Amino acid sequence: MLSSYEPKKALGFFEAISRIPRGSGNEQEISDYLVAFAKERGLWVSQDKTLNVVIKKPGTPGLENAPAVILQGHMDMVCEKNAQTMHDFEKEPLKLAVNGDFIIAEGTTLGADNGAAVALALALLDSRDVAHPPLEVLITSSEEVGLLGVRAVDGSLFEGRLLINLDSGEEGYFYACCAGGGIARLHFPLELQAAPAGHVFRRLMVRGLKGGHSGVDVTKGRANANRLLARALQILGAKYGARFADINGGSKDNAIPREAQATICFPGAQADALAQEVRQIDKIFKREYALSDEGVEFFLEAGEAAGAKIFSQGLCERMLRALLMIPNGLEAMNLAMPDLPETSLTMSVVTTSAEEAQITTNLRSSFASKNAMQLEQIKAVAASTGASVTTNDFYSGWEYSPDSPIRKKAMQVYAKMFGKEALERGTHGGLECGILLEKIKGLDVVSFGPDIMDMHTPDEKMSISSFGRTWEFLKEFLVELSR
Repeated sequence: MLSSYEPKKALGFFEAISRIPRGSGNEQEISDYLVAFAKERGLWVSQDKTLNVVIKKPGTPGLENAPAVILQGHMDMVCEKNAQTMHDFEKEPLKLAVNGDFIIAEGTTLGADNGAAVALALALLDSRDVAHPPLEVLITSSEEVGLLGVRAVDGSLFEGRLLINLDSGEEGYFYACCAGGGIARLHFPLELQAAPAGHVFRRLMVRGLKGGHSGVDVTKGRANANRLLARALQILGAKYGARFADINGGSKDNAIPREAQATICFPGAQADALAQEVRQIDKIFKREYALSDEGVEFFLEAGEAAGAKIFSQGLCERMLRALLMIPNGLEAMNLAMPDLPETSLTMSVVTTSAEEAQITTNLRSSFASKNAMQLEQIKAVAASTGASVTTNDFYSGWEYSPDSPIRKKAMQVYAKMFGKEALERGTHGGLECGILLEKIKGLDVVSFGPDIMDMHTPDEKMSISSFGRTWEFLKEFLVELSR
C-alpha cells in the first residue's frame, strides 16, 4: 500500500509491522519478528524474558571504529478504537490508509507511536548502501503501560554512549528532558443490594471527546470523560435519587478518557424529569467544551432489566466523592522551559468488576518530589472515601542537561540540512531515556522523530513527508556523529 511513497524501505517496514498485532502485553509476535529479522541477516541479536530485543550491526567500511550509537524505540502501541469500529487488536492487522500527506488507520490508533522508530531502525539494519557507525538497536516492550520493558534491560549489553531515542512526534524539535511518573489505583470493594421497587434502569453515556496522550495533550484543555460522568451522576443523584449499578470509563492508563458510561437506577416516576435533566447537562457540556471537544455527547440509552443489583447508597457517595476530589489535568507549568508542563494528573480509567470498582490515575512530574506529593493526595482521597491504594513502580524522569553534545550536534545538522532553526524542547510524556541513563552510565541522549498527531486516539496520523525527512536526517546525523 505504501510502496509508491518514499522512503520505500522504511515505509515498507512500517506497513509490515502494522500487520502484526502489538498492543501492550501482546508483543510475543512482534518481538519474535524482530529476532527473525536479525537472524535472517546474520546480525547479533538478544531477546530477554520481557521480550526486549537488542540487535547489533557493525559500522560500514570506513566507520567500523567510530563510536557505537544506540538507536532506541518501543515495539508496543496503544490500542484505541472508535465505538462503532469493529476491530480485534489481539488478532487483526491495522487497516492502513493514506489521506493526503498522512498515514492513518481506519477507526483505530495507527501505532506510529512507536512504529516509526521500529521502521526507521529496521531500514538502517537492512541497508547495504547507507553509511553508519556501529549500531546497537534497542526495541523495548510494554512502554505504553508504565515503561515496563525497559526496566529489565541489561545495560552491560551496550558499548555505545550516544543514545538516539526515536519516540518523539514533532519534526524539528529535539527533546532534552521528560517527566517521571507512575500509576496509582483506588480500589472500592463492591457493596450491592437489590433495586427498590418501582425503579428503572438506563445507560448514561458520555462520548465524542477527543481524548489524547495524557502527557502530550494535557495543556489542550480537553475534557475527561470520567470527570464529566461523575459530575452528571452527582447531579442526578442529588435531584432524583439516582444510583448506579456499574461505572466504566477510559481504557488506557496513559490516555485522556474519551468515553464513559454507567448503568443508573432511579424511580420510574422521575423518568421524564431525569431525561430532561440529562438533555440540559448535555447542553452545558457542549457549551463548556465547544472549543476543545466539539463532538461531546451526553445521553441516555435503554438499561438493564429491573431487579438487577445496584451499588449501595454509601458506595455511590464514596465513589463520587473520589471521582470529584481526585486532582485531574494540568497542575503546573515548567517555568524553566516555556510551554512544557511540569506536573499533571489524569484520572484515566474507571472500571467495575465482579469484586470491586477501581479508579486509575496517571501521575506525571519533572520532579520526583512532586510525584510523591501527588501520591499523598491520592492516598488522602482514598482515606476519606474508604478505598485502598495500589501503585506500580514509578519511573525516573530524564533531567535537562544544558550542554549535551549529541543534542547540539543534532540541531546543527538539522539546521544545515533544512535551512531552518531546530528547536529544543522537553516533553511531559514518559520517555525511556531516564531509566536508560541509570542503566548505562555516561550516556549522552537526544530524542526526535517525525510529525505524529493525535497519538493514543483513533485520529492518530503520521506525515509521510516528515517521516521521509526524518529518515534523511537520521542517515546524515549518524555520519556526522562518526566524524
